[in-house]
Amino acid sequence: MTMLKYVLKRIVLLLVVFLAIMTICFSMIKLLEPELPMMGSQAEVELARREALGYNKPIIVQYGIYLKNIVTKWDWGTSWKIDYMKSVGSVISSRLVPTVLLNIYSILFSIPIGIILGIFAALKKNKWQDHMISTTVMVFISVPSYVFAFVLQYFIGYKTGWFPVVLSSLHDAGGSWFTWKMFHSMVLPVLALSFGTIASLARFTRAELTESLTSEYMLLARTKGLTKSQATVRHALKNAMVPILPTIISLFVGIISGAMVIENIFAINGIGQLTLKSIKLLDYDVFVACSMFYTIVGLGGQIIVDLSYGFLDPRIRMGAK
Repeated sequence: MTMLKYVLKRIVLLLVVFLAIMTICFSMIKLLEPELPMMGSQAEVELARREALGYNKPIIVQYGIYLKNIVTKWDWGTSWKIDYMKSVGSVISSRLVPTVLLNIYSILFSIPIGIILGIFAALKKNKWQDHMISTTVMVFISVPSYVFAFVLQYFIGYKTGWFPVVLSSLHDAGGSWFTWKMFHSMVLPVLALSFGTIASLARFTRAELTESLTSEYMLLARTKGLTKSQATVRHALKNAMVPILPTIISLFVGIISGAMVIENIFAINGIGQLTLKSIKLLDYDVFVACSMFYTIVGLGGQIIVDLSYGFLDPRIRMGAK
């Protein structure tokens, strides 16, 4: 019951924070919004849409109409520049798949490699293997993902020609995201996003496992007759995974944020590229909706991280006093 109350409390707080951020974004954008020009034969349609959204009314009234449309119709406004007179929901949904695929591929590639490198470094603590991995990890953590993107584009994409320097279009890939040609063209952006995640996960895994390997329960396990490998797998690695698994969720949220720049470098028509394009073209409703997309991903990821501790370790009871 305590856990249920905690979950409900966190969801309510999530909604409050989400509403506060959306209110700030909407208000600031409306203060900057210029007069939209009429466009020929569609002028009457545009004028009717603007009046329905309350563009000729005070900001507080416009915001009330905006919230009402979201709750009742799931209408996030209209795109005036990117896809003229199309609903923001359709504009975002058409670009959601590449963003999701890019981030899922990146996290699936990063998790096993990062954990394996961290475990290997912890088992070889203070040896040359550990020093080499730790040095490499520090380099990869320090370098931004967009630097890796340019390096990969030039040396692996342009010089060798092994992979395309930009993402294939749906037309070239046969009209589907789930083709070998499309996956082949996503290799470089996935690698660019993954290097920093692999390094972060390897460093965190090494730190947690090293602490577990030197704990008293490991000494007790060895005195009971377990070999070093048995004690590591059954006790040290199991306990080290408790803080590592929630970290993976946090890294996924970080990858989504970093993908905004990567999508533009590799010409991926996803949410990140749409966000920057909406800023450049001053397509305000699209920008607000994209901002809320990243906000809900971040807030939702934080709740999942908090709740995962209680599921991973029975000793942790979220919300208990």
